[in-house]
Amino acid sequence: MRIRSIVAAILAMLTVSFLLGFVHPFGDADLFHASSAPPLGSQSSIPPEVQAVLVRKCADCHSFATRTPVYAHFAPGSWLIERDVVRARSAMNLSRWESDSPEQQQAFKAKIAHEVRKREMPPVQYLALHWGARLSPQDIQAITEWAGPSASADPDESGAASAAGDAERGRIVFEKRCTGCHALTQDREGPHLAGVYGRAAGSITGFDYSDAVKKSHIVWNQETLDRWLTDPQTMVPGANMDFYVAQPAERADVIAYLRQQSGK
Repeated sequence: MRIRSIVAAILAMLTVSFLLGFVHPFGDADLFHASSAPPLGSQSSIPPEVQAVLVRKCADCHSFATRTPVYAHFAPGSWLIERDVVRARSAMNLSRWESDSPEQQQAFKAKIAHEVRKREMPPVQYLALHWGARLSPQDIQAITEWAGPSASADPDESGAASAAGDAERGRIVFEKRCTGCHALTQDREGPHLAGVYGRAAGSITGFDYSDAVKKSHIVWNQETLDRWLTDPQTMVPGANMDFYVAQPAERADVIAYLRQQSGK
């Protein structure tokens, strides 16, 4: 009798859990109707070795091709999975990669490189159940090499940025491509940039700079900002920034805008 009661209680709990799985407190990710299309499409410009890493270790959350485990049918596990998938797709959806603009793709590449280098992705809760998603040193190297400036720099546009940039064009570039991490007057993922021209690197009180930047002894001017925007990891290995501006003319425009906002 006691065993029957226990079995009945377990079945009742599973039934309730299953039914609650049809409730979507964090949004409906449609987990059990995954797209049959490749997460990056069939004509992706991403190198095959990088595609392999992104598909195997990122696409479950960052695409419509989510591979859903059986336990995702039962709450509250289903809720937690949907929460992570909905947030991940909102941040970056690999199924939409080919329709993203070149500027969006560059920003995503920089974000991917930064997070894998810092071991922030895949997240700990995902790795706890998916050991195979751990990134090897070879995986990280492939991603960072793909995301680096050489991946999209135009060989006809090489060379240092001209000192005569256009501040208004720089404002447009800044607002389109930099505001995901930076603002002029508020610290975000990166420090605020009002007054950056002429400022020593790593000098804003209270901001959590990398040790590499704090020890760099750089003063931001035309030359140093141009080198930084060309490839921050080459200029300061170990810095937290992976984003770059490939075209010299755009770097010059952004620098002109930052200089204007610094009153220089």
